[in-house]
Amino acid sequence: MSISQKIPHLVKDIAETLEKAGFEAYLVGGCVRDLLYQRLPKDWDITTNANPEQIQKLFPHTFYENSYGTVAIVTDDVSDETLKTVEVTPYRIEGDYTDNRHPESVKFAQTLDEDLQRRDFTVNAIALDIRGKLHDPYKGQQDIKDTTIRAVGKPEDRFQEDALRMLRAVRFCAELNFNIEEKTEKAIFANSELLKNISKERIRDEFTKILMSDNPKRGLEIARKLGILKFIAPEIEVGAGMEQGGTHIYDVLEHILRALQHTADRGWPLEVRLAALFHDIGKPPTRKQGVEKWTFYGHEVVGARMTKKILSDLKFPKKTVDLVTKLVRWHMFFSDTELVTPSAVRRLLTNVGKENIWQLMDIRAADRIGTGRPKENPYRLRKYHAMIEEVMRDPISVGMLKTDGARIMKVTNEKPGPKLGFILRILLEEVLENPALNTEDYLDKKAIELATLSEKALVELDKKARAKANTEEQKEVEELRKKHFVK
Repeated sequence: MSISQKIPHLVKDIAETLEKAGFEAYLVGGCVRDLLYQRLPKDWDITTNANPEQIQKLFPHTFYENSYGTVAIVTDDVSDETLKTVEVTPYRIEGDYTDNRHPESVKFAQTLDEDLQRRDFTVNAIALDIRGKLHDPYKGQQDIKDTTIRAVGKPEDRFQEDALRMLRAVRFCAELNFNIEEKTEKAIFANSELLKNISKERIRDEFTKILMSDNPKRGLEIARKLGILKFIAPEIEVGAGMEQGGTHIYDVLEHILRALQHTADRGWPLEVRLAALFHDIGKPPTRKQGVEKWTFYGHEVVGARMTKKILSDLKFPKKTVDLVTKLVRWHMFFSDTELVTPSAVRRLLTNVGKENIWQLMDIRAADRIGTGRPKENPYRLRKYHAMIEEVMRDPISVGMLKTDGARIMKVTNEKPGPKLGFILRILLEEVLENPALNTEDYLDKKAIELATLSEKALVELDKKARAKANTEEQKEVEELRKKHFVK
């Protein structure tokens, strides 16, 4: 199949419409690079010598709300998500970049060559017409064959224009498994400090694309080598060379990168990849020399606080921050077999949420692989899976109790106040230990009994109930255990 045959008909139609109106039209950027590299393009971009107003006259369903002249043409193709919009941008020349982020001015150019010379890397500076003819003034095709990222013109100029291009170079290495050409690499190292001028949102977006690539471990290793990982999260590289001992054969940094790579190899979502990367971020500040080995007591608690701050600073959505923080906070739960009882698993479900428990198990699997052990799902993890399934239908939150605040006030004549909250929590603790107690009769009687106590006494009782949280409870469900090949 020729390269022109790989262009979707809708994209060809847009280019043909421009040409019939007397304008030039070329596919450009990542879609051309991906076509030449035998990858399916995610986006389709066309460049032309028509200005925005001329483009809009030719296409009824468009919108234009940016200073670069890009017109988004909305298609009616329901079969392909990548074709919901096709962006058409006039040839342009950009003025000086005084802030390493945005050009001071943008002027529409007359020729394709003027447009291509402003682009970041040679592999993105190739133009393709709909008949399959390539225009490649910077030998980007050869760099694609050589799997090389090379800046267009002087690399220092490109990075001083837009410092984010340095992180984009790393992202292309992770996505395409390319290498950065020597002069471009040296320019990144020399100009890395310019990333201070880039917004956290733009850094977050490139960081996310690196994580969601097939090779995030390699991407972050290259970022560290070039001195730009610190502009994503300096806490990541603190673990370099930090010995762990015990079951770990790698230092902290290598361990978390291997855990991250496993999540990519399995195709797991962004939140799991972030949690794998940050799950041991609290080890460096908690590391102490024990009698026989290094200890990292409480690293999951410290790591959760660090994770929340890092992701919040990078402007990740609150929902993402909260979930990743939870996964980091509770990733150690399954490390001690003596504590993993059905009641303890129910408490874990209250902390993590039923909807997130399997992602937590994915983190445990990635954590194990990151230690250098080959098996992702040994007997012990299969047993944990079985235990989780056993308790999934048990009450794990106040909302699942066969009572509520209104009912307790009715049976006890108690008025709204803190005592109601303590009573509900104590009732939940009892039901977590023994789900059979979750009946209206029992809970009514227990609530009446608790209501006679002072608030201070309820606080103490609540503390005692929580202290008893890890009491062994033997409850076997043979069908599920057989399913997971455990006893």
